[in-house]
Amino acid sequence: MNFGIIGTGMIADFHARAISEMEGSRLVACLDTAPGRAEAFAARHGCAAHADLASFLDQPGLEVVNVCTPSGAHLEAALASARAGKHLIVEKPLEIDEDRCDRMIEACDRAGVALCGIFPSRFHEAPRAMKAAVDAGRFGRVTMGNAYVKWWREQSYYDKGGWKGSRALDGGGALMNQSIHAVDLLRWLMGPVDEVRAITATIGHERIEVEDCAAAVLRFSSGALGVVQGTTAAWPGFLKRIEVSGVDGSAVMEEENISFWSFRREEAGDESLRSRLSAGTVTGGGAADPSAIGYHGHRLQFEDMVAAIKQGRKPLVDGVEARRAVELVRAIYRSAETGAPVRLGR
Repeated sequence: MNFGIIGTGMIADFHARAISEMEGSRLVACLDTAPGRAEAFAARHGCAAHADLASFLDQPGLEVVNVCTPSGAHLEAALASARAGKHLIVEKPLEIDEDRCDRMIEACDRAGVALCGIFPSRFHEAPRAMKAAVDAGRFGRVTMGNAYVKWWREQSYYDKGGWKGSRALDGGGALMNQSIHAVDLLRWLMGPVDEVRAITATIGHERIEVEDCAAAVLRFSSGALGVVQGTTAAWPGFLKRIEVSGVDGSAVMEEENISFWSFRREEAGDESLRSRLSAGTVTGGGAADPSAIGYHGHRLQFEDMVAAIKQGRKPLVDGVEARRAVELVRAIYRSAETGAPVRLGR
């Protein structure tokens, strides 16, 4: 399929590289309103450059639009693209609140176009192995599910970013921007959350409107308990960590690595899995450098999107799925603001 990218910041380069490795797909257009940015991106990736949305959407052959604008500017680009009949891939988070997510989902449904929210971590082998173990009941009664994102960002990251650290366009801080991948994985593995209690603070940075530290306690609908910790003020930065524990087993994942995998009833493939997935991360995972990530998860997710369009099905991470992480982060924020527990889904 033919792809176009709106917004040519850092993450757009990862999208372009992922598209370039997909058999039968190509990047045909890019859009950025900042002078010279679209032209520079187009020169790097061999596509047409556009400075206005109308001409971009009129690009011959354009079928799928990847929205890579600042988080709080996803909706407007998505609405225009959906009206033009383009399928949509939207970077994380889908949007910065539930209402804006809902408007995007509804617009795509009305237009009959597919909507995919970017959560490439779901497509790595380690979390898929953990999900299969949960679904197979290998943990027995699941008791705890925890997510830890202890990352580091220099003050310069916020000072030069323009929109980073702002409520209007970032929608939040260490949780909404950096920890959203781990929040999504935890919700995907553990199921719905009934209640959260949380505290947030800005401790390690200045001149930002949002939190750089957050801690939340979760009660899942299954009865299991959990913890979410997210920060950009933990030097030198550590790989994100997901833990699932139950009465019959426990597993720990650090980025793409399985660092612990033990069940009361060992199965034939367990030793091979421990060996194969003990060192899967080949980048810094974004823990200290936001550009130190891979794009293979993006490629796998894009390939699922193309298959979904051709097969007439929903992508594995559709708009409804992508919204769930935003809802959970927003509930954590509300609890931190009010000092009271927040119930979800009500």
